[in-house]
Amino acid sequence: MNLSSMIPELLSALPLTLGIMFVAMIAGFFLALIATVFRVRRIPVISQLADLYVSYARSVPVVLQLFVAFYGMPLITDNFGFSDFFTANVAAMIGLSLYHGGYLSEVMRPAYLAVERGQHDATDSLGYSFRQKMLRVIGPQAVHFALPGYGNAIIYLIHNVALVMYIGAADVMATAHLIMERDYNQYQFGTYLVLAVLYSLLCGVAWLVIRFFEQRHAKYSSKSAPRVKFTTSV
Repeated sequence: MNLSSMIPELLSALPLTLGIMFVAMIAGFFLALIATVFRVRRIPVISQLADLYVSYARSVPVVLQLFVAFYGMPLITDNFGFSDFFTANVAAMIGLSLYHGGYLSEVMRPAYLAVERGQHDATDSLGYSFRQKMLRVIGPQAVHFALPGYGNAIIYLIHNVALVMYIGAADVMATAHLIMERDYNQYQFGTYLVLAVLYSLLCGVAWLVIRFFEQRHAKYSSKSAPRVKFTTSV
């Protein structure tokens, strides 16, 4: 098999790679959002558990988190009769979602705290609920601060999807290794070069999307962000 005929076989594994990536991206975002809300509101016990989760996600190597998900989740699912449902692909999605959520929470929380304290005090004085405060005033400004870090988190996630091969998920990296083993390790440089181009394209697309939203949210910079003002009557 030559390199040109190898590329279609590599691309056939791309949908699974993208599927794992998008599930982890979406699930991780909501996990990060929930963890961040608990952490900034300092809810007793729950906020400490959220801190513990974020510490685990940031401290433990990603490949080890995948192994924990792959070998640990069946101990739970077997008790509920879902052992057949739990596969290497599902473990990859769960492991990467937990990692991405914990990492992303450390992007969201500083962005929330970066908004001027006066904005928080003003919305609290006006009687805004936490939901109204986030949607109308603090949220748009926090998004502006969070976008650069969020872009980095997405790129790190794309990189770490390549690790799912170690738990048996047949992504593009695992497919490349199978192809090389089948062909007696021929075309190693060419195969890895194709993978490098593929991951570079994925990261490039992610960067362009984040850059687009950064430009859209430029109006929420510290100099031009909407301000909550008090009005007094004499």
